[in-house]
Amino acid sequence: MSLAAALILAWLAIHITGIFFWHWSWASVPVAIAMVAVQTWLSTGLFIVAHDAMHGALAPTRPRLNRVIGATALSLYACLSYAALLPQHHLHHKETGTAGDPDFHRGDASLGGWFLQFFRSYYSHAQIARITLVALVYTLVLGAPLGNIVIFWALPALGAVGQLFVFGTWLPHRDRAEPFADAHHAHSIDIGPVLSLLTCFHFGGYHHEHHVSPGTPWWGLPARRHTLAQRINDRASTEAYR
Repeated sequence: MSLAAALILAWLAIHITGIFFWHWSWASVPVAIAMVAVQTWLSTGLFIVAHDAMHGALAPTRPRLNRVIGATALSLYACLSYAALLPQHHLHHKETGTAGDPDFHRGDASLGGWFLQFFRSYYSHAQIARITLVALVYTLVLGAPLGNIVIFWALPALGAVGQLFVFGTWLPHRDRAEPFADAHHAHSIDIGPVLSLLTCFHFGGYHHEHHVSPGTPWWGLPARRHTLAQRINDRASTEAYR
């Protein structure tokens, strides 16, 4: 819960500073680039916070609080609807790698084909209308420059879409030479824990572990791998002594 709060507060700090208080100069450009890069990562984190909420991992004994935090994170990130995404994501877990999976694109393993499927599943006209309304309030009511909104909100949000899609959907679920380990139809990407955190909050590097244990929050996935590996080793040792 504290990590989720820290991610949301850090995102809000950059969002508010960049959109409402940023003054441009040549000297400020490198700082702005760094802020956009960090905000892109934090935007990915907002979606992951909402994702953990969908699995009840933020506050396991308080489902209403899970929902409030998840809905807030998605609204801040890109005016997404928690109520609309929740059944879609659980369908992904139920029908992983089949025609009923909203994240799976059969017959076209290309990045472009999969992305169109991903975009159609999770983005709607209603979301675009909500983003437009917020942008109008920012500019016409609160006086924010439109360019600042594009740079400090739109660009990080789009960058996060790329991270979430490539590392959280396409690479873990596409067919490749190595067969899937089980019926979860999910690969874990071998990129190491640091890159796994930086790319998609461990949902690339530990994606199979997530499908095996969807109630494990993002920060617990490396430990979950260790636990699962230990269970396999213990089972193998037991079988060897029979």
